[in-house]
Amino acid sequence: MADEEPTGPAPVATLERRGSTALITLNRPRALNAVNAEVSAALGAALEEFAADPGLRVAVVTGAGRAFCAGMDLKEAAAGRDVMDPRHPEWGFAGLVRHPLDKPLIAAVNGPALGGGAEIVLACDLVVADENATFGLPEVRHGLFPAAGGALRLQQRVPRNVALEIALTGTPLDAVTAAGWGLVNRVAPAGKSVDVALELAEQVAAGAPLSVRAVKHLMTGRDSESAARAWDENDRVWREINASDDAKEGPRAFAEKRAPQWTGR
Repeated sequence: MADEEPTGPAPVATLERRGSTALITLNRPRALNAVNAEVSAALGAALEEFAADPGLRVAVVTGAGRAFCAGMDLKEAAAGRDVMDPRHPEWGFAGLVRHPLDKPLIAAVNGPALGGGAEIVLACDLVVADENATFGLPEVRHGLFPAAGGALRLQQRVPRNVALEIALTGTPLDAVTAAGWGLVNRVAPAGKSVDVALELAEQVAAGAPLSVRAVKHLMTGRDSESAARAWDENDRVWREINASDDAKEGPRAFAEKRAPQWTGR
């Protein structure tokens, strides 16, 4: 009798090798790939595996099911549980947004990328999106703000007035509009973002590894001192907002499926 395969819960993030490309998939489809501490730890570990493997030159990040990532798991937040990897808080939200990597990341956005999901996209170097994908930063509607790089990075990708409208209203963009503003590199037919992203990854991986890393370093790296100051201010504001009554009310209202009652405190 053949040995039975071990059973157990599926990993919440996976890494598959596709030649010189790592395909990294968020795998909480029933929760729309919302990020909790387990996801942050698993995704951060997958990125470390990618970074340490000299045979992997570029990574594609996508989501399982019908969403790319719905952002922070607000039910976890409402329960007072941290969504960061407790062992590596320095890697930031989802173990990705502040994870130092010298190899390119490509986001394959297969559906909604909202809140922290959009911030994962902004932390990637290139973006491919299904034609039915959407991007949004709805944090202000939940008593929060885009603290995982959204407030810092979005204005570097699109004109500042556009970035302000996206972040102040929380209204999502469709893929074609996002491409028009330069947030998306390529729009793929529905269901094909991973295929197109893998093709793009092959083109990137065809370059000399040291040259590709040099291009990423020089074109995406910013003055380390000013970047550190920006993140320090971002973190200070986050601590202030996160301590407010409204920051508690927003996730609680979401979990209770009701409209929030803001107090401005």
